[in-house]
Order: sequence, then structure tokens, then C-alpha cells
Amino acid sequence: MEYRIGQVVRSIAGRDNGKAFIVVRTEPNFVYVADGETRKLEAPKKKKLKHIQGSYNVSEEIAACIDNGTAENYMLRRFLNS
Repeated sequence: MEYRIGQVVRSIAGRDNGKAFIVVRTEPNFVYVADGETRKLEAPKKKKLKHIQGSYNVSEEIAACIDNGTAENYMLRRFLNS
């Protein structure tokens, strides 16, 4: 699966197993995820692709804010809690 910035993913391995995150950066074999609460945008978690499960839920608004550099942690929390 191809992961995009702003996409909601679920961790399937590690200490954060079962927790929902939003992709904030992508690399060939990794993605960086944040949830705005335990993992802030300033220090996202680096996850291997095999340790996450993607969803079809993507926030174009958050993706645009991340690209512009204007994203805030409260935006991630609000989207994940809705």
C-alpha cells in the first residue's frame, strides 16, 4: 500500500499497538507518524511499513497544512478523535 501524508494509519506492532496516527512524512521503507498527543509533530515516530496498517481515511486539510508547515498538534488530535 502506498502511504500519503495526512493518511490515518494504525500501529500493529510495538508499544503503541492499536493506536491511530497520521502520516506526516514518508520514506521508501518508513513513515513518520504523529498523533498530536503522545507523538507531537515536532518529534514524530519512525515506523516500518510492515508495522502499520493503512486506512482509506485521508485528511487533505491536514496534508496541506503539513506541506505548508502550518500544522498544529490540536489539528491531529481533533481529526483522530472525530
